[in-house]
Amino acid sequence: MRDVAKRVFDLIIGGLLLFAALPAMVAIAVAIRAESRGGPLFRQRRAGRGGKPFTMLKFRTMRSSVDPYGRSPESGEDPRLTRVGKFLREHSLDELPQLFNVLMGTMSLVGPRPLYERQAAQWTDRQRRRLDVRPGITGWAQVHGRGEVPIEEKIELDLWYVDHRSQRLDLKILWATVAGAVRGGRGVYEKQYSHDQQRERY
Repeated sequence: MRDVAKRVFDLIIGGLLLFAALPAMVAIAVAIRAESRGGPLFRQRRAGRGGKPFTMLKFRTMRSSVDPYGRSPESGEDPRLTRVGKFLREHSLDELPQLFNVLMGTMSLVGPRPLYERQAAQWTDRQRRRLDVRPGITGWAQVHGRGEVPIEEKIELDLWYVDHRSQRLDLKILWATVAGAVRGGRGVYEKQYSHDQQRERY
């Protein structure tokens, strides 16, 4: 019943957000195309609920000539970022196309962020419980440090969310996410992938 209520919430709120965001999304797509060659959207295969792969959508923030599977930018000075892309990242606007993922049922508004299949394959059975729910546009780990938090701590935060998820908690996370996006900047760039400094392409 909890999952049904969450899906209804995603459809209603996600649909309203997409409708409200469409004019801005069109403007963003035009700005991306005007600044650099290539399409405005960026597509990547990620692990979804139960480990089932899906295609995640984002606005493209880097130049089309760079390796899309290269290392994640560590700062806004990364030369691979476009000017528009830097702004989009720092205000989380590059994630807006994932509202389509929400309506398609491959993502939720709130949940653990979707990672690569190869990352999920390295987890223990306990850590794989992170895949018991749909991945989200934002999540508990994102409002508790985001890129400033190593993957080991993110997984623990995500597992806590899986065990304590509720509509009230989702609303709390959404509110914190909007506030963070308005302020911009904090946790956007990945400083340290893991405690042992091994970096994944993300």
